[in-house]
Amino acid sequence: MTMVQVQETSVVRSADAPSREAAPVAPLPQVAEPAKVAPKDARELTKLFLQRLAVLEEGTREYQDARNTLIEMNMSLVRYAAGRFRGRGADTMEDIVQVGMIGLIKAIDRFELTREVEFTSFAIPYIVGEIKRFFRDTSWAVHVPRRLQEARVELARATEELSSRLGRTPTVAELSQLMNLSEEEVVEARLAANGYNSSSLDAAIGGDADGETVLADFIGADDAAIGLVEDFHALAPMIAELDERDRLIIHMRFVEERTQAQIGEHLGISQMHVSRLLSRTLARLRKGMLTTD
Repeated sequence: MTMVQVQETSVVRSADAPSREAAPVAPLPQVAEPAKVAPKDARELTKLFLQRLAVLEEGTREYQDARNTLIEMNMSLVRYAAGRFRGRGADTMEDIVQVGMIGLIKAIDRFELTREVEFTSFAIPYIVGEIKRFFRDTSWAVHVPRRLQEARVELARATEELSSRLGRTPTVAELSQLMNLSEEEVVEARLAANGYNSSSLDAAIGGDADGETVLADFIGADDAAIGLVEDFHALAPMIAELDERDRLIIHMRFVEERTQAQIGEHLGISQMHVSRLLSRTLARLRKGMLTTD
């Protein structure tokens, strides 16, 4: 590998070592372009850099250089893990890779040489976990509790498995048994799944002879008269308490929409008398409504 050149052996002192000088350690290869190192070479070089990182004092220039080289050399791991999430949501691959880098850095900082495991095997769960956490926390159109987010994923898997096995859509009881959840929890997970995606009210959902149909066309509008329903319910018993003539005047004036002159002619009284009776009745009803509120 032409980009790797061996530098001189150096002597380093462990942070918790006694005042005597530490034994010489093997030289670190100098990597000119860490991000371009082939994955196979990166695995071998990672072992050397992790060994050196373990004896360097944190915060020193040498420590930072070794750590940064480790991060750049293992970016291929992040890209590999991020590829599994391609096409999920509107996030670009670059966004997903950036999130995965956080997992890689955590893996480097937490890896211990005493672990009998390859760094690759140790780092991948950290990277994937960070990406999954990112999608779990940011992809939902409506925020729901994390337990329901996780239940949604489990519900999707259980539904697919049972549908394949039974040849039909599984019932809530069948899903409950497979998922080891109560039927109420399964129903709750189904409802929560509705919050994963959202659609614009301007989204087209079909077309007809008059043009394209959008979702907003199916959304009901506010009815200004709906607020009168409670008033009608409160007013009904008050009108029932009026005498027959006053009820008849109210009916002819506001239901039949007759004029005061027409009402007077029908009852055989003057228009002025109708006006006084109507004013008195409306004042009584208005007072009763205000008292009810």
